[in-house]
Order: sequence, then C-alpha cells, then structure tokens
Amino acid sequence: MSNEAIVTDKAPAALGPYSAAVKSGNVIHVSGQLPVNPATGEFAGEDIASQTRQSLTNIQNILAAAGATMANVAECTVLLDDINDFAGMNEVYGEFFSEPYPARAAFEVAALPKAAKVEIKAVAYL
Repeated sequence: MSNEAIVTDKAPAALGPYSAAVKSGNVIHVSGQLPVNPATGEFAGEDIASQTRQSLTNIQNILAAAGATMANVAECTVLLDDINDFAGMNEVYGEFFSEPYPARAAFEVAALPKAAKVEIKAVAYL
C-alpha cells in the first residue's frame, strides 16, 4: 500500500518536512492544523473561538481535497495552550461535527508553534 500526500491551497502549507495529510489506503491522516488562514498566512484571530474555527476549516478543506468530509472523521486530537479554553474550543468544535461524534482527546501543552492557542489533528476513513 502506498502513501499519497494530500495537498491543497485551501489550507496552510506545511511548516516543515511533513505533509498536510497522507492518504494510506482508505485512511486519511491529517497533520495538526494551526489556526492559520491560508490566504493571509496569519492567524484567523487571537481568541480561541476564531482559532478553533480556522483549524477545523483547514481540516475540512484538506479532507475535501482527499474526497472526504468531516463526517468521515473517526478521531481528533486537540492541543490547547491553556486548558481553560476547553469550553470555548468545544463550542466551536460542535459546529463542525454531528452524531456519531468522532473520538477525541484534548490536552494542555506547554507551547504550540507560532504561539497558537490550538492545534487539531484528525484521522478519517473513506
């Protein structure tokens, strides 16, 4: 089984030697998405709601490039720079998914790239 890099200009380019997503068989592994607006290269905003919305929009656009939707997501990992932002993240997160919701883990981390408030990764199945 070969891996296929998923590339789209509707999500930010990778910041290093990795792919925005890799499709392997019927599985799509989406790398952690920062809240970067691909049109500007800047964060979508400074608050947790706007940053969460942009991270999830980036995931949505990457999945679309792979022929999938958010309904195909089975698991997400959410990294927060402050666990006190969990409720704000969770409210926006709920706008992107419906039942059955993906499995999820959320963690507070010491720091995120570019001082982001949130980074989200996903695994989807076709």
